[in-house]
Amino acid sequence: MEILMGYTFEPKEPHAKALVANARVSTKNAEVVCRVVRGKKLTTARRLLEGLADGTRDLDGKYYTNAAEELLSLLNSCEKNAENKNLDKGKLFFHASASEGTHARRGRRKGSFGSRMKMTNMEVMLIQHGTGSPQAKAKKPAKS
Repeated sequence: MEILMGYTFEPKEPHAKALVANARVSTKNAEVVCRVVRGKKLTTARRLLEGLADGTRDLDGKYYTNAAEELLSLLNSCEKNAENKNLDKGKLFFHASASEGTHARRGRRKGSFGSRMKMTNMEVMLIQHGTGSPQAKAKKPAKS
């Protein structure tokens, strides 16, 4: 059975994408990490994810190592895709999202008894903006 999953949106700017379906990561933890790194520059997001994966940095006392490691491997793949598309690394901004994947149960000897395995669909996009942040680009001063 092939799992077909689309991206959450298609940006108008030049971009590179990578996605993984049914990663063995908690959806709740993946969403927390994605929310923190979304909209940051590539270098800042990489530094934050590496710190979470190493255990040298935390978010409210939690390290989220599994989600950070999975996002970091997706980021590496997406960065290679950006190199193949000749995107400028200095202008790349990070977008990540996570959604609930399929459910699987680890079987035990009783029919309904067993642990539910958590799986998550995750996507990473590197979007090329101008020299500033995406929020600064949207806010233009009004002409008087």
